[in-house]
Amino acid sequence: MSAPRVVVFAYSDVGHAGLEFLLERGVNVVAVYSHADKPGEAIWFPSASKLAHDAGVPVHLDADLRTEKGIAELAAHAPDLLLSFYYREIIPQAALDLAPLGAFNMHGSLLPKFRGRAPVNWAVALGEKETGATLHVMTHLADAGDIVDQEKVAIGPDDTAFEVQGRVRDAGVRVLGRQLDALLGGTAPRKPQDHAAATKFGRRRPEDGRIDWTRSAADIHNLVRAVSHPYPGAFTTLGDRTLYLWRTARAPAPAPDGPPGSFHVKGDRAMAVAGDGRALEIVRAQVEGEPELGAAALAHRLAPLLTSSPTAS
Repeated sequence: MSAPRVVVFAYSDVGHAGLEFLLERGVNVVAVYSHADKPGEAIWFPSASKLAHDAGVPVHLDADLRTEKGIAELAAHAPDLLLSFYYREIIPQAALDLAPLGAFNMHGSLLPKFRGRAPVNWAVALGEKETGATLHVMTHLADAGDIVDQEKVAIGPDDTAFEVQGRVRDAGVRVLGRQLDALLGGTAPRKPQDHAAATKFGRRRPEDGRIDWTRSAADIHNLVRAVSHPYPGAFTTLGDRTLYLWRTARAPAPAPDGPPGSFHVKGDRAMAVAGDGRALEIVRAQVEGEPELGAAALAHRLAPLLTSSPTAS
């Protein structure tokens, strides 16, 4: 009996890691669907399409599966099983129906929470203490299918989304490893999601990193770590300059006197006042167009800016 024919939809770090695992396990991957990297986008992850090409697996970039031609090209691979790891497009039902063993997706949250785009970034931004990886059945609705397996990942109070993403990626590979034989055998377990408990979030844009200084110090700290490198960053306006905050710390003491968004420099420390009257210490930041600076160098750089405009907006 021939091995099941598997078509993989893969992008980003989870896509590369999932595909790499399948190839190392000798799974019969007959095609990989992925995306061409967008000009101007920070590409911080290895290429799933290059991995497939180097392994001699046919690659389709930015295929339109909403067309008859796209479905025919997929059908020509005669897939028994479809697996999706961080593919950026909803795979239509006509494509899902081609695989008799089913179609399954790896999502970066503990479904039904954080359906949709950028689940790890949203979890960190909203101060969650845990997230995870969930393998689930694909349907025509995003992230709504039955759960096959999931694994929790802790989120520390100062973890960045990038740090958490690495743990989610690794958890996803472990989940895939636990269920691979069942997926290939058509016996994967299925548990319906509690749709009443679902939360859904959209894609994040660079402008979503603008800091609202009326928010609490905890909220601002969470935003900073949610969009820190390699993401576009949290930012504010100081006078006529844009300041990117890459790392912050919640100071234990009340903030110095001043309105929300006011900056204060004391020795080698720079702090900002949040809307709840607490101080947020700036550990790493960057004036736009200048090098990124640590706390001490930053304090000295900010001092002259504060003489003319001490309050951010």
